[in-house]
Amino acid sequence: MSSAVFILMINVSVAALLAITFLVIANYDKAFVSARWISAAYAIGAVYSASEFLISRFPASTIVATASYSALLVAMSAYCVGIARKYDVRPPWRMLVLLLVGSILLNLYTQTLPRELILRNVLWQLPYGVIQAVSIWVMLHARRLGRLGRGLVGVLGLSSIYFVMKPLVAIETGGPGGTAGSYLDSFYALISQSTGIILAIAVALMTLAVYVGKMLSDATLKSETDTLSGLLNRRGFVDRADEILRTADRSGGPVTLILADIDHFKNVNDTYGHEAGDRVIQAFAGVMREVAGEEHAIGRIGGEEFAIVLSGTELSTARLIAEGARVAFSQSAVEGLTDIAACTASFGVAQRYSGESYEQLLRRADIALYEAKNSGRDCVRTAPPVIRPNDNGNGSHTENRRMFRDKR
Repeated sequence: MSSAVFILMINVSVAALLAITFLVIANYDKAFVSARWISAAYAIGAVYSASEFLISRFPASTIVATASYSALLVAMSAYCVGIARKYDVRPPWRMLVLLLVGSILLNLYTQTLPRELILRNVLWQLPYGVIQAVSIWVMLHARRLGRLGRGLVGVLGLSSIYFVMKPLVAIETGGPGGTAGSYLDSFYALISQSTGIILAIAVALMTLAVYVGKMLSDATLKSETDTLSGLLNRRGFVDRADEILRTADRSGGPVTLILADIDHFKNVNDTYGHEAGDRVIQAFAGVMREVAGEEHAIGRIGGEEFAIVLSGTELSTARLIAEGARVAFSQSAVEGLTDIAACTASFGVAQRYSGESYEQLLRRADIALYEAKNSGRDCVRTAPPVIRPNDNGNGSHTENRRMFRDKR
């Protein structure tokens, strides 16, 4: 068994294993259905690698050579479609079909040229590099690539260049053999197959990293998301708030915290049931999301308690946002609560002073929220821009919650 044949067997095995891997990813979650195209690409790639054995057995068969050539083109096209779907880019169907048909027709002509002619090798390899470049073009149209996506673009670029450079490699290594049957015994085949598998594995690993990275990101997001409201849960909100405060320490920009608590929520649950209470939570979450926008951190940090950290926002603007949320919620209708004139909420707003911790900021916003509750509810109150002397912020949030928990 020659070295090229051994490497070719490795290619078949690796491609088949990758096909199974991406199929498992596709079945993991419907969000990763695009991986089915990647799986199909590697499955067809395995068929292509296996077809190299047929070429050595049937060296004069144009049908076998064309089928083998077409298999790799189809595999690359399927990969391109999968990547397009992964990054929510419309697959370039027309371009791929034209490239596929044109490349196959070109290959039929190429097979009539002498094997030692460099033009033959250029025309044989060029379509592979072009289709690989189309995948790069697709990714560059993605709204957000991320670090792993940019790495994949780089690896695909190397792979595309490799196909363009292969004719020069053929010249330097003595060519692809005098006949199709002698290809696997040539030194060029050894170099071509070994380099090809290295780049193919690099592309596969980067593609796998893109999917795994997304899976981990989604898992983290789910662990930090409140399932009922769709907002950040307490843990996720505190982490995001700490991140915003660290950024503010570096930039010196203002940060404001809004605390909100739905009025008489316990009465809603007791009178109309928990399903109605859930609808109230969802309605209020929608209001908070709408008034704050996606650029700020919004969380449900308690049963009926919500919070927004506004980056780059001063107290006066934050109060207007809170007033907007208050009015919008009081005017919203919640299904199943027809007997209630309106659902309302109370708000406490505090602007952070330099060096103030999240817990200290939370305490001042909490005091303002208590004042809103104590003033008749359905109103907004702001905290003074100073903190009490010798206050370390420890445990105060829980104490303040006790102060008006029974007044809701």
